[in-house]
Amino acid sequence: LPAAGRAKAPPGLQRGRAGPRAAGAARRRKRAPEPGRNKATVKGRVVKSAIEEYHKKKPVNHLRENLQYMLKGRLVADKAVTEQVLAQNRGRKSKDQPPEKTEKKKPEGTVFTEEDFRKFEREYFGIP
Repeated sequence: LPAAGRAKAPPGLQRGRAGPRAAGAARRRKRAPEPGRNKATVKGRVVKSAIEEYHKKKPVNHLRENLQYMLKGRLVADKAVTEQVLAQNRGRKSKDQPPEKTEKKKPEGTVFTEEDFRKFEREYFGIP
């Protein structure tokens, strides 16, 4: 005797075999991409407390910790080291480069005095 529930169902009740149209519909249904979870439902959503969210997003004042951090370190780095660090963090484009400092030229003064010029005039032009 066959086991209960294992008997062959009549052809009209067999799953997936209701004719050629039903097989095509099943194939089409199977190929449809699964969008994942339906976002419109509340199933599986954790209810968050509005107060907790407010406290989470509330801005925090870090002034006291920053002041303590800034005041505790009194060590000043060597100027050459700071220049090297700044140079490493600079980009390679010309717009990232700082303008080169040109040394100001001092106006060149003469070593000759007014007396020397008069003496030269007398010797060269013969003016008394």
